[in-house]
Amino acid sequence: MEMEQEKMTMNKELSSDAAAYCCSACHGDETWSYNHPIRGRAKSRSLSASPALGSTKEFRRTRSLHGPCPVTTFGPKACVLQNPQTIMHIQDPASQRLTWNKSPKSVLVIKKMRDASLLQPFKELCTHLMEENNMIVYVEKKVLEDPAIASDESFGAVKKKFCTFREDYDDISNQIDFIICLGGDGTLLYASSLFQGSVPPVMAFHLGSLGFLTPFSFENFQSQVTQVIEGNAAVVLRSRLKVRVVKELRGKKTVVHNGLGENGSRAAGLDMDVGKQAMQYQVLNEVVIDRGPSSYLSNVDVYLDGHLITTVQGDGVIVSTPTGSTAYAAAAGASMIHPNVPAIMITPICPHSLSFRPIVVPAGVELKIMLSPEARNTAWVSFDGRKRQEIRHGDSISITTSCYPLPSICVRDPVSDWFESLAQCLHWNVRKKQTHFEEEEEEEEGEG
Repeated sequence: MEMEQEKMTMNKELSSDAAAYCCSACHGDETWSYNHPIRGRAKSRSLSASPALGSTKEFRRTRSLHGPCPVTTFGPKACVLQNPQTIMHIQDPASQRLTWNKSPKSVLVIKKMRDASLLQPFKELCTHLMEENNMIVYVEKKVLEDPAIASDESFGAVKKKFCTFREDYDDISNQIDFIICLGGDGTLLYASSLFQGSVPPVMAFHLGSLGFLTPFSFENFQSQVTQVIEGNAAVVLRSRLKVRVVKELRGKKTVVHNGLGENGSRAAGLDMDVGKQAMQYQVLNEVVIDRGPSSYLSNVDVYLDGHLITTVQGDGVIVSTPTGSTAYAAAAGASMIHPNVPAIMITPICPHSLSFRPIVVPAGVELKIMLSPEARNTAWVSFDGRKRQEIRHGDSISITTSCYPLPSICVRDPVSDWFESLAQCLHWNVRKKQTHFEEEEEEEEGEG
């Protein structure tokens, strides 16, 4: 009886005190309410994922992909189809299905640059989207500046209908319903960098060299694109990292406009009051901190939720998502983790210690990386291989799991596609099979 009364009291407190709270991982950008159903997520919630009853402001652990983060829509019209089939409050990966609130009307086509073999597939795809599906097609302006496209008169009628944009100048985040990538894994990483907030569903065609993240074959693109537009597709939610770089101002204090605000929008990167410059990035694969051009070992301190856990002495350290576990981290000796596992990986690069092995930490933690006071040189940081910059004493890098995952459309389902990529792209566990004994040999051994 006492336990039942406690449960009833808790339910009342949850409905009154936590009727609406802000996702602290997004710093109050979204408000979530118990009275409204959450698309794409089961309504059942574990007590460990509930906000503190006394103070919802202190509730921070919403960054885990399986936590109560309210962000379940991807772009203006897409969301994950709600499916209550869960086991111990963990969603079955095979149940993640794409659905549309409204029919998609705009698509962003990303093509691998400097690859002449992709010109014909690009033309065929764009023509099909415009003429057969009556869609608005966005492309980057420099794609149309390719001489092979600019000089193609037969493509002129289609080319005039394109909507163009320029990276770092035009914000198209609220105008794209879904994304189609033509090329290798780099096109998917580039698509992720264009959307610092909610990401529309991404359909990636394998037309590059590796293609671990690009499961679709271009041979039957018409039927595959039609299935996605109709909402008949599985998706895997690839968690991203929210990275905040804070630098001390050195020299002349000038405003720098290359950062991103806490809500993912573009904002000035200078804080005149505290003398700090802050920049924010959304990272799909990994954050790499290395020694750069210096011949000395890198020497950086790694904090987890405010506690110093280790000092990395070596060539550097990789902080990666499960998606990034099959990239640089795998080459550095880390385990490969399925994208549906909510986790962050910490992998040293050539550590000066035989006992420093890669580790996996929960997705909800907050990591902070700084130069050690004893460091002889600076360090360098890059985000998915881009935006490389120097880190000096007094600077810091804070890393958490973003509440804006990248919804990647699957050919079959998240599990089957992942193992298919392991086998086809990385040749995982490929070995000539051991031969069996002949029957006569077995009989002789048995008599002996």
